[in-house]
Amino acid sequence: MQPTWTLVVPVKRLTAAKSRLRGALPVVPHEELALALAADTVRAAVACPAVAEVLVVTADAAVAAAAGAVGARAVPDRPEAGLNAAFRHGARLAGRRWVAGLTADLPALRPAELAAALRAAATGPAVRRFVPDAPGTGTVLLAAPPGVPLDPRFGVGSAAAHRASGALPLTGDWPSLRRDVDTAADLAAAARLGLGPRSAALSVPSG
Repeated sequence: MQPTWTLVVPVKRLTAAKSRLRGALPVVPHEELALALAADTVRAAVACPAVAEVLVVTADAAVAAAAGAVGARAVPDRPEAGLNAAFRHGARLAGRRWVAGLTADLPALRPAELAAALRAAATGPAVRRFVPDAPGTGTVLLAAPPGVPLDPRFGVGSAAAHRASGALPLTGDWPSLRRDVDTAADLAAAARLGLGPRSAALSVPSG
């Protein structure tokens, strides 16, 4: 597959990231867990054969360093105005290319599944497409063809918000892509799928 996509992956400052996971691994500092989830997501995105570049939008130096270590390009989150502003900022930097916004909490992500979703997003009408999360209410991936604004609507109920904005849902069999991690139960479910190396090193329980 010819690499054509730019992926935008916003990551909050680690002190504020993944607040609902705080305490999920009592012996692991929260910031270390949040960084592992993001690092494994970015590693898988960089390894995806459809992806030409991964832009990690962050104001956190540790996140920027981890992104650079796996081959992504870290860009400052300016002006730190929230998740959707970070997606828009990254999309502007991507220019008139195939661009997709990817959440940073997919530690079980498989590059082949991401490639399949991006291939599906590029098929058919030139409109925005999105992949719902496992429960079906959130969004893990939002894709736009060249010349079409990404127009992100991430947040509570984002699947319905993206659909209402004209984006079309993609519902392929991509369990590792759809398994975002917000809670301890989500983390255990991701562990059952198989975590990336940095998250797996934290000895996440899968039960």
